[in-house]
This record gives sequence, C-alpha cells and structure tokens, in this order.
Amino acid sequence: MSLETLTGKSLIGRQECAEGRRTFLAVNPAAGSAPLQPVFRESTPQEADRAFVLADAAFPVYRAQSAESRAAFLEAIAEELLAVGADLVQRAGEETGLPAARLEGERTRTVNQLRMFAGLLREGSWVDARIDRADPARTPIPKPDVRRRLVPIGPVVVFGASNFPLAFSVAGGDTASALAAGNPVVVKGHPAHPGTSEITARAILRAAEKRGMPEGVFSLLQGAGKEIGVYLVRHAAARAVAFTGSLRGGRALFDAASSRPHPIPVYAEMGSANPVFLLPGAIRERGDEIAAGLCQSVTLGVGQFCTNPGLVVGRDADGAQGAGAGDSGIGKVLEKLSGLVAASAPGTMLHAGIRDAFAAGVHRMRGTAGVSVAGAASAQPDPAKTQAAAIVLSTDVRTFLERPELSEEVFGPSTLVVRCKTAAELEAVARGLDGHLTATVHGTPDDLREHRGLLEILETRVGRIIVNGYPTGVEVCAAMHHGGPYPATTHSHFTSVGTTAILRFTRPVCYQGWPQDLLPPELQDDNPLGIWRWADGKLGK
Repeated sequence: MSLETLTGKSLIGRQECAEGRRTFLAVNPAAGSAPLQPVFRESTPQEADRAFVLADAAFPVYRAQSAESRAAFLEAIAEELLAVGADLVQRAGEETGLPAARLEGERTRTVNQLRMFAGLLREGSWVDARIDRADPARTPIPKPDVRRRLVPIGPVVVFGASNFPLAFSVAGGDTASALAAGNPVVVKGHPAHPGTSEITARAILRAAEKRGMPEGVFSLLQGAGKEIGVYLVRHAAARAVAFTGSLRGGRALFDAASSRPHPIPVYAEMGSANPVFLLPGAIRERGDEIAAGLCQSVTLGVGQFCTNPGLVVGRDADGAQGAGAGDSGIGKVLEKLSGLVAASAPGTMLHAGIRDAFAAGVHRMRGTAGVSVAGAASAQPDPAKTQAAAIVLSTDVRTFLERPELSEEVFGPSTLVVRCKTAAELEAVARGLDGHLTATVHGTPDDLREHRGLLEILETRVGRIIVNGYPTGVEVCAAMHHGGPYPATTHSHFTSVGTTAILRFTRPVCYQGWPQDLLPPELQDDNPLGIWRWADGKLGK
C-alpha cells in the first residue's frame, strides 16, 4: 500500500475501525521525535469484543483447514510482505530510526519464518502423534487403544515488540507460529510503530482473502495506552498470549492472565543480561579479538537486542586483580574493550522512553559503590536524535555478589565487567544469577575442561549456552531455543524462535477406543499423511 493511504485505524477482520476518542501519533526518533501522520485512534473494548467474536467464529473453520491450506496462507503472507516493496521499510525506518539495511534483513527474516512454518506444516510431524494399540489379551486387564496428538487452542493475543518492528511484531514469529498451529490471531500493535503495523496487517488480510481464509482469522488493534492490552489478555475468548518486551510489562500481563476466572498461559520474553564468561586460556590466546567481538556485540543496534551482552565475567590468568598490573587476564580485555567503546559513535534509540530508561539504568549502576566507569564513548549523544552512547563499567566480584541488582538488564549499549580471581569465584557468580536467555563462555579446550563446573551451573540458569561466540544473532532454525528461566521468560520450556515455537499454541488430546474412520488422519493406522509417529514405542512412518 502507498504510505499516503495509511488510515490510522484498527483492522478488525475485513473492517476498518476508529471509534476511540483518544489519539496518538508515531514519531521519528532520529528527527527530534518529529510527529508522523496519520493520527491513530486508540482501540476500544467494544472493538476488541468484535475482534474476538470474529476470531471465535473463525476458529472452527480455520482449524479444520488442511495443513496444505494453512501452509499456502503463510506463504501468501510472505509474498504480500515482499510485494509491499520499499514502503514497509521506509515507514519502519521513520518510526524506529533503524537503518534500511537492518530493516531489509528483518523483513527477509520475517518472510523466511513464515515459509519455515509452511514447510513444518507440510512435513506434518509437529503434531507429535503417538499411538499405543490395544492388546485385549493383556493380563490382568486388557490394554485399551490410546492415541494422542496436538491440536490448536483458539484465539491467540500477540503483542508487537518495540525492537523488532517486523520479525517480532504483527507478522513475526509469534503470529506465524500461532497461525501455523491453526489459531486465529488478534494483534496489539506496538505504539512506537503503528504505521508499520498497519501496512503489515493489511498484507496479512490480503493474503487471507486471496486464500479464502475465514474473516476473523486475523485482526489488528492499535493503542498507546495499557488498558486495551490488559483488556485483550483478560478477554474470555483469549486462549494464550505472546509478548516480547520489558520485565514490568510482561509480568503485568502474566498477572492479569493469572487472575482470570479461567487463567491462560502468557509466553512473555522479558529480556536478559546474557552473561559472558572469559576464561584465562582464551584471553591469553585471543584477548584483543574477544574484546573487539564484545564491543561489536554490545553496540550492535545501539544495544537494543534482548541478547545484548550486558555482563562480562572474567578470570585473571595469574590471580591478580589490580588494574594496570600488566596481567594477561580480564584486565587485558577490559582495557582493550574500553578503548574500542571510547571510539564508538552514539546511535539513535527506538524511542525516547527506551533512551530515558537506558540513561536511568546507567546512572543507577554508576552510582553503586564499588562500580567504576572503565570506558565510555568520547562523542556525546545528540538528544535531538534520541541518541545514546556506549559505556563499559567495572566492578570486583565481592561487590557484584553483594549487590544482586547489578545483574539486572540495562537495555542499551552498556556492559558491566566483573573481575574474578579463581574458578570458584566464577562459579559463585554463575550460581547467583537469576534466569537469562543466554550465557557465553570463551575458552580453550583445556579451559572448558577445567571449568566444567561452571558449564553445569549455566545449564541451570539459561536457555542457550554459546561457546566462543557472541549472544547477539538468534538463528531461526529447528534447534533454536530462545527462552530461559524466569525472569528471562515466564515459561522456560518454550521458545519464541524456531519451529518448536508452535508448541506454545497447542494442547494434547488423547483418543481412546475410537473407530479408525473417526480418528484424525495423523492417528489412523495406515498413516495417510505419511508423517513420523511414535507407534507402540517405536518412531517411524
């Protein structure tokens, strides 16, 4: 669609709606928060009710669609997103300050996610079909015929994320996986990029119409206030919620969903400090290289990734901990990292709220006794461009262990370096961590063998452990787990990235004693879909 035809309205099924009295505007953070047209209207509870009425009516029709039909729908969405052309990238750049190259890459990721779930549907084994055939001769009691598969749950509420206006928003992984599972989706667009949300939503609705999907399979509600989001979560027709954002926002939605007469799951990904552990051998062999990689990871996207390495924990090779001691341990990396950060350029953050929260977080850290500034960007950020500058802070292990708040995420281009003397101190730091999305360990083979205890502790604290890499950059693939123990997420068993993201929006149903002709095709003896299944304890087709 042309940018000139943006309406500022919510899209409820095939209807445009703008009944709310309260209005809001998107702004360009790179241009002094200059307002962008058009004016958007806050969705009302009545509009949300209509979206759920349509979604409820669409659910039995949509869930009955064949895997091929749903796969073709997802692929049609991907094609529509590509067909929009430059308008989508242009508007997203205006609303977020993100460069065009980053947004083009994000659109490619979004399209590939949709196609990935289409492929998953066609292969079919994601339903986790399990068959235990009857054994009437078993004693002392006969064994019944029992079969199990995963089924969709009903309308899903998806909240758009601020830092990924395409890949984690209206047509992102949450929407793609929920639609793939057979569920209608009601999206609450992020108020920082409502125009991007409208363009994307219209692409989804065009695809739905072209593929003959029922009205109500998708709706977009706009809003800058918190009320409409909480209303969606508490709506009786909602069956699950997907959210990517802050701990405070995710916890508020989780609490709202838990207080319902019939609670529903909230799959909230709420950020992480993503600790990086540096071991002596790795520092000795490639300390400068590690520092350069850390600087790039910390400053990537102005630090606005949920996998930003906000905590670096290092061990001195010789046990010394004094700065300037000339050691080859963590002090070497800290010195190099500080110099690189000093030369880094400030960057525009997504909106003023994130910039202000980052400044407050850095101020809190700097004001903590025992924490010092090791390095900071020499160029001053431009407030008119909503900019922030990178900073490296440093502390000793004792201060860190006594002040657990130092391990909390500061969303933006900062990191805290913690200096340790021994392997036992590294393990003490790891043991004191709350849940995080990732942990990274840089070490030689000998380092890793010596610090096996550290690795075992990290398995209990995070969802992904990276060896000799960096946490930023989440591969979209079947094996990825983008999640972690609370407070990184509200449910550590599930991921928001990769094919198993579909499991969040399903539930198992068991079929006992059913005639063959009434069983779902996934569970029939002759396996008409040709999928992988567990049958009498063996995996096969």
